[in-house]
Amino acid sequence: MKNILMASAATVALTGAAFADAHGNAVTLGVMLGFTGPAESLAPGMANGAELAMAEVTESGQLLGGMAVNPSRADSTCVDASASVAAAERLITAEGVNGIVGALCSGATIAALTNVAVPNGMVMISPSATSPALSTMEDNGLFFRTAPSDARQGVVMAQNIMDRGFDTVAVTYTNNDYGQGLADSFVAAFEEMGGTVTLVAAHEDGRADYSAEVGALAAAGGQVLVVAGYIDQGGPGIIRAALDTGAFDTFVLPDGMVGNAITDAFGTDINGSFGQFPGTDSEGAEIYFGLAEAAGFDGTSAFSAEAYDAAALILMAMQAAGSTSPGDYAGHIMDVANAPGEPILPGELGRALELIAAGTDVDYIGATAVELIGGGESAGAYREIEVIDGAIQTVNFR
Repeated sequence: MKNILMASAATVALTGAAFADAHGNAVTLGVMLGFTGPAESLAPGMANGAELAMAEVTESGQLLGGMAVNPSRADSTCVDASASVAAAERLITAEGVNGIVGALCSGATIAALTNVAVPNGMVMISPSATSPALSTMEDNGLFFRTAPSDARQGVVMAQNIMDRGFDTVAVTYTNNDYGQGLADSFVAAFEEMGGTVTLVAAHEDGRADYSAEVGALAAAGGQVLVVAGYIDQGGPGIIRAALDTGAFDTFVLPDGMVGNAITDAFGTDINGSFGQFPGTDSEGAEIYFGLAEAAGFDGTSAFSAEAYDAAALILMAMQAAGSTSPGDYAGHIMDVANAPGEPILPGELGRALELIAAGTDVDYIGATAVELIGGGESAGAYREIEVIDGAIQTVNFR
């Protein structure tokens, strides 16, 4: 049962007016992503998605008496914990943000959350940090995510591989929270399904030569190689070494490896490779893709839709609380995300804010069929992809 308790639309309007006077009639949301680093090619689509939701809300004029929403970008660099902490500190202390969309990678998210966001009472919603470790962290009810945990992706990936007739695999993972968590989840699920994992080996990002790592993986054997890495550094290096030596020619690509950068680099050389990343075939997804195209960017890129939803949830929760203070609106995020309530799709954020102001419950479906469970976890679904004729194509949903 939702507990959005609002005295009346007039109360919300007065509260919004008070915040408008105090904050220059604007809300600022941090967009803290890995604009540089091993997943940098994913960041632009994600930032565009989050900022599209902000622009939609601003244009509606419905947020707390007409407040505008301004983005403030910060670079978490994906894997540099100190940089992520510094980015979060700048957003909070210098930019005075009212919430943060981010971070992109799990390690950066953990660092910013534990060292900055929680001590400062700041809400963070990550569109893409998938480490299972985030599920049990002490977050004081301030952390949420719109992409599902890798505890689920590991199972989906194992089933994907089995369904294609492969029962022996080698696994390499980027040596951090994301890679380790996904590898552990996958190996447990694959072996439970009767599969054999020949070797599980970490790799470091940013190396010039991965022939030693690939040599060990090849010696162990396996029909396919799972590359639980990042699309812009270690992952491509592993694939290049495997292709050059003939060690493997089919690769399993989880979410951190799915994007045009991988097919731009390898084209038809990796035909038949396959994988998955969060996504649905919902009505909301198609609407979002159209909105993104009209705005001039590719909404189908990994985690772009999740970023739109993350920003939308923060802004609707503010409306429900009648406040831009994270301490006030954090408790409303689960309410606006889930049933019961009036279903809300992309492009309907203004209508959602009007409904909330009138005291009506909303159920935010959004671009990714949002359903938050547990402590702000996304239930999530996956888009199964395959490289066909040198291009990434969607072949199924799970």
